[in-house]
Amino acid sequence: MSPEAPVQQVRAPRRGRILRIELRRSAAPLAGVLLLIVALGFLQLVGGPWWQGAESWTRQWTSTAWWERFAMVFMWPLAVTAGAVNGIRDRRSGTSELLATTPRPGWHRAVTAAGAFALTLTAAYALVFLYGGVRVLANDGYADLGWLPILAVGALALVAGALLGMGVGRTVPSALTPPVLAMVSLTAVTAVHVTVTPDMVPNRIVLLSPALSQVYSAFLTVTWRVHAGQTVWLLGLAATGFLLLVARRPRARLLALLPVALGAAVAVPLLPTDSARNYALDKAATALVCDGRVCVTKLHEPRLAALKGPGEEALRLLGRLPDPPSAVRESVDPWPRDTEVSRPSGVVPVDFEAQALDGATKDEYTRALLAGAGTAPCLVADMSDPTEEQRRAYDETKVVRELAARTVAAAWFTGELEPLRGTAWLRADADKLAGPAWNALRALPPDVQRERITALRTAALSCDGDLLNVLKDGPR
Repeated sequence: MSPEAPVQQVRAPRRGRILRIELRRSAAPLAGVLLLIVALGFLQLVGGPWWQGAESWTRQWTSTAWWERFAMVFMWPLAVTAGAVNGIRDRRSGTSELLATTPRPGWHRAVTAAGAFALTLTAAYALVFLYGGVRVLANDGYADLGWLPILAVGALALVAGALLGMGVGRTVPSALTPPVLAMVSLTAVTAVHVTVTPDMVPNRIVLLSPALSQVYSAFLTVTWRVHAGQTVWLLGLAATGFLLLVARRPRARLLALLPVALGAAVAVPLLPTDSARNYALDKAATALVCDGRVCVTKLHEPRLAALKGPGEEALRLLGRLPDPPSAVRESVDPWPRDTEVSRPSGVVPVDFEAQALDGATKDEYTRALLAGAGTAPCLVADMSDPTEEQRRAYDETKVVRELAARTVAAAWFTGELEPLRGTAWLRADADKLAGPAWNALRALPPDVQRERITALRTAALSCDGDLLNVLKDGPR
C-alpha cells in the first residue's frame, strides 16, 4: 500500500496583498484622483490664480486647511457617491450569493474595501493640503499646528462619507443609488453653506455638515467645540455606514442606525448655538512681534522689516501734534464682528489688507500710516468691482468724503498731496474732493492748520462727524 501523499496547506493571502488587489480593482483610486482634481479646481476658483502670489487659501496653513474644508461642499458628495458605486459592486456583478457561501467572514472584505477608500481619499486630501502648505512656505506665510485638527476632521469626514455610501449601496443595490445619493448629498451641503441664509437653519444643524463656511480672516481658527462635536458625529456616521455594509438581515440593518443617532445626540449639545462662536481669534497668529516702536502680528512677521522705517518716520512726523501716538501696531479686527472696535489714541494702526499694502513702497507705507493723522478709517468699502447701483449708494455715504479727508491729512505731514493706496474707484472720486480741501487748508496760518488736523484726528478716533467739514470749519 503506497504511503499517503502529504496534505498541502493553502495559506490565506496576506492582508497587504488583498488590499493591493482591492486598490487595483475597486473604484477607490479613481475616487482619489477625482477628489484631487475637484479640490484643486475649486480652490483655484475661490482662492485666485496660484501664480499671482499669496492667495487667501495659501496665506497661512490654518487658512489652507480651512479653505480645504470649505471645498468639502463638493468633495464630500463625491466621496459618498464613490462609496455607493463600490457598495453595489457585488450585486451588479452577480457574485453576492457566491461570496455569502465562503467561510471567510463578510466583515473581512468590508474592512479591506473600506481601507482602500480610506487610504486613497485621505491621500488625495493630504496632497491638496501639502500643495497649499508648500505655497504658504514659498510666500513666507505663517505656519503653526492650528491646522492639524481642521485637517484631521476633514479626512474623517471623507472616510465617513465613503463608508456611508458603501453601506447604503450594499443595502439598496440599485443602479440609481449612486446618482440619487450624489444629488441628495450635494443639494444638502450646498444648500446649507451656499444658498441658505444662516437665519434659516440652526447653527448646530449647519455644523453637522462636513464642510465649513468660507474663511472670514486669516487670523481666525475653528473652536474646540466645533471639532469635538463634528468628530463625534462623523464617527457615528462612519460606524453606521460600516455596519450597513456588513449587515445581512433587516434587524441588523435597523440596529446599524443606532451609532449615527447616538452620535447626533452627543454632538448636537457640544456644537455652538451661535455661528459667531464657531470661530475664535488665533492667539498664536495674533501675537505681536516688535522691533522698537513698530509691531506686527506673528502672521505678518516677514513684513516687519518693510514697516520699520516708514513706521518710525510716521511717528516722527506725527510728533508735530499735541499728545502724539507713540507706537505703530498692526490692528486685528475683533471677533465676533459686532464687538466694539478699540481705537487707542497712543497707537497708529496698520491693516495690511484694508490699506492694500501688498507691494507698497516706503513712501506709500508712510502715507498709509499718516492717513487720517494716524488713525484707522471709520468706514471701509471692501468691494473691488462694484455695480453702478452700489457706487451710487456709497457716493451717498461718508466713505468718499472720509477718504478725501484722510488723504489731505497725510499730505499735511508730507507736504505733497498724493493718493492713498486702496480701492481705485473710490480713490478717483475722493481725489476730486481732496484737491480743493488741500488748497483751502494750505491757505490757513500754520497754527490754524495744526488745529484743524488735530481736530480731524480727534474726530477720526471717535468716528464722530464729517472729516472734510472738520478740515473746513475746525473743531466745534
